[in-house]
Amino acid sequence: MDSFLSSIYRNINLTVFVREQGGQFKPCSPLPDWLVFFLAKQSDLGSYNLVEAFPYLSCFIEDAEQHWQAKYSKPLSSGVWIEIDELEHELPLEACVMWVDGQEVLLLQQLGEKYTHDLSRLQQVRNSLLTQEMLESEVKRRTLEIRKREEEIAIKLVSLTSLRDEETGAHVRRIGLYAAVMAKALAWNAEDIDTIRVAAPMHDIGKIGIPDRILRKSGVLNDEEFNVMKKHTEIGAAMLRGTKIPILNMAADIALNHHERWDGTGYPRGLADEAIPMSARITTIVDIYDALVHERVYKKAIPEEEALNLMREMAGRHLDPHLLKLFLSLLPAMRRIRLEVQEVNEEAQEGEVLEEICV
Repeated sequence: MDSFLSSIYRNINLTVFVREQGGQFKPCSPLPDWLVFFLAKQSDLGSYNLVEAFPYLSCFIEDAEQHWQAKYSKPLSSGVWIEIDELEHELPLEACVMWVDGQEVLLLQQLGEKYTHDLSRLQQVRNSLLTQEMLESEVKRRTLEIRKREEEIAIKLVSLTSLRDEETGAHVRRIGLYAAVMAKALAWNAEDIDTIRVAAPMHDIGKIGIPDRILRKSGVLNDEEFNVMKKHTEIGAAMLRGTKIPILNMAADIALNHHERWDGTGYPRGLADEAIPMSARITTIVDIYDALVHERVYKKAIPEEEALNLMREMAGRHLDPHLLKLFLSLLPAMRRIRLEVQEVNEEAQEGEVLEEICV
């Protein structure tokens, strides 16, 4: 063999073999010292049984047979395996087979320290990624714990109001779930979807500041009483503002603006169209829907189709017509929430519905 090629083979620890008819492999390049150790047990007849020397190849040789029979010149790799040499050192080895000039050729390479170093670096990277993944998982876990505490606080705040105005716990939970469904359909990010789910139920929290004689009045409010009742929007916003907690900031926007109307005839500021925060426009729609189809101490429930017709009449006046159209397209999801989140076992039912919303 050409001395130049032999030098190259030595430098890259590569040995070239040609398979003979009996299945033995004849080297076409000098045997490196490391390989002599593995072939020493075999008779020195100029060809070797590589499968006997390297049992790892016993499975690979079946694929190699097919490769040679197909006369593919493109190399087929065995993959890397590790052998132990006479000094108890690990040797990373790799075999490749191909069809060259009518011969079945096998290349055997000792990958050397570079492979070991590269493998070590890859392992370090892997460990680093695993550590990062663990840290991210821990951050997510703690974030969920914080969000759960925030939600518990929010529900407790809402419950203070519900004790006074006969609002039900299931109602406020449904409001959050309805709103989350709409936010998801609007392609909000996961954090904002979860935020409106917790914030929307606090829309009427300002009612805690309304006197019982007005809040619990069974009849129609007169103008003076209604003006007092309207203050619950500003009271709620004042209660919730002034923090760095996103849930409470969104809840403040919703509390202040959920009685604003698309045509600008609402209160407290007479905002119109998109000047009204979207979170408030969403909450207005889902609150009206849930209030119409459920019975309250002061009203009977009405059939859903009748409620939807009333809401359609509000489009462009009271309600954002675009968001109402979206709401109507999501009715199957809204109905499931309405039917499953009831007063009995409401927390377990809410969890099942919420799991689907977050998928």
